[in-house]
Amino acid sequence: MKKLIIEGKNKLAGRIKIGGAKNSVVALIPAAMLTNGKCIIKNVPNISDVRLLIEMMKLLGSDIKLEGDVLYIDNRNAVNHEIDTHYASKMRASYYFMGVLLSKYGYAKISYPGGCTIGARPINFHVNGFKKLGAEVETTDDEKTYIITGKNLVGNDIFLDMASVGATINIMFASIRAKGVTKIHNAAKEPEIVNIADFLNSMGAKVSGAGTSEIVIEGVEELHDGEIEVIPDRIEAGTYVIMGALLGNDLVIDGIVKEHLDALFSKLHEAGCNYEINGNEVKISKTDKLNPVNVKTLVFPGFPTDLGQPMSTFLTQCEGDSVFEETIYENRMRHIKYLNEMGANIDLDNKVAVIHGKTDLVGRNVEATDLRAGAAMLLAGMIAEGHTEITNIEHILRGYENIVEKLSAVGADVKIVEE
Repeated sequence: MKKLIIEGKNKLAGRIKIGGAKNSVVALIPAAMLTNGKCIIKNVPNISDVRLLIEMMKLLGSDIKLEGDVLYIDNRNAVNHEIDTHYASKMRASYYFMGVLLSKYGYAKISYPGGCTIGARPINFHVNGFKKLGAEVETTDDEKTYIITGKNLVGNDIFLDMASVGATINIMFASIRAKGVTKIHNAAKEPEIVNIADFLNSMGAKVSGAGTSEIVIEGVEELHDGEIEVIPDRIEAGTYVIMGALLGNDLVIDGIVKEHLDALFSKLHEAGCNYEINGNEVKISKTDKLNPVNVKTLVFPGFPTDLGQPMSTFLTQCEGDSVFEETIYENRMRHIKYLNEMGANIDLDNKVAVIHGKTDLVGRNVEATDLRAGAAMLLAGMIAEGHTEITNIEHILRGYENIVEKLSAVGADVKIVEE
């Protein structure tokens, strides 16, 4: 087991380069399996989820290799194979192989997906979408494995009760070869979905409307070679921007797409932060007096749930009372007790936290209860007085590439040690 050791109160200066988006690449890699040809994925982030997906692709017979940040995939010898609990339990995105294998082979057998325990994350939207296309879905007696069958899928109108990113992508995958036209209504609008649709279209798919609430997929018989570049990771970028707002000394975050972060910048502007955006860069410095703000997480283009936890740490440094409300997942607040142990003054009621600031934080031994909670605790340790140790950092390494190297290069005192 590894833990992260942090010595707080170090200013951050220099440049941090943003890598490819985790939430995009974890769908792009399974998407490559849709073709029997070759694919190239560029700007692949160096994160543990990518390495696990490469293992899963090899299980399916793909000849896949990562050279630098470019992934080369050759599926000429690909085969269908069960995705068992050994793989599926380790990451949420394993469920993308449901739609991919169903589309390609007419059959998928996959264990229930794992990932961060941030609340109920049912896949009923995915399953209902597959059924609307004509697939049959069964579960094993212990309800831990899905068996999905559908040799002759037919396009249909699919209405999502919630604009689910995962369900939107999985239904896109499943409908690529379905006969006729599929329309996904109330589709998620996240930038990662546009990135994935562009990749599918590079392989010969006919997907339109990505980035809007209605996505149209016209079924095709075959797909060919494809190529895509992973978009910058807006959550990684947002996390470092928040760090810069509390510790920056002309810290430059390089590789942002401003439109992907408008909700964050709006809140930082409201708080009185000192930053300057120039093209795909933002320069940000610490602001001594921050105004309290209220943050409510929403689906894109609202404030992202994946930045809510790091933002709650930011709110402890605002002068006055702020409210942080999580509307997507019910277990996004497990880091709050650790913030309070470090000196924060936060009242928690279910999914609403009232944060009384400003409070001085002091280093403590804390835990990364999930990926973004880990980022929140890392930020807390960096602004705290003294020494902080974070356990369960495997969560953090799933989503932030080379995080110790990037932060050390701009002045942070952080290191990973083996317990």
